[in-house]
Amino acid sequence: MTDRPGAPELAITFFYYHDLDAAFAFYTDVMGFPLAIDQGWSKILRMADGAHVGLVDQSHGMNKATPDKPVQLCIRVADVDAWFVYAQSRNVANLSKLFQNDGLGIRAFVFHDPEGYQIEVQSATRPGT
Repeated sequence: MTDRPGAPELAITFFYYHDLDAAFAFYTDVMGFPLAIDQGWSKILRMADGAHVGLVDQSHGMNKATPDKPVQLCIRVADVDAWFVYAQSRNVANLSKLFQNDGLGIRAFVFHDPEGYQIEVQSATRPGT
């Protein structure tokens, strides 16, 4: 068996868009994620140390934008209540109510980005969750 050559330097989850400019504006202006790498038709934004989201113009990417979005971008924050108030002030699409899942040990809410990807913002309600 061969040893893996090294640990990853960063993680990027790529989402595919018809309107890259609208997605980029949302993730920089509303979510506050800074641009880390600009590849033109692909914009990679830093969410946290080592965690990134890549926004891709679907006309150039390896995949295409589709109506169904069977993925969720989950962001763990220290104060989910403050984020919920902020999300309300930004009029994000399909904003849920705050909810608590005792089984998972989280308090959270969800909403959609400009093309329907679901974003969950959550805080832990107990240590180790």
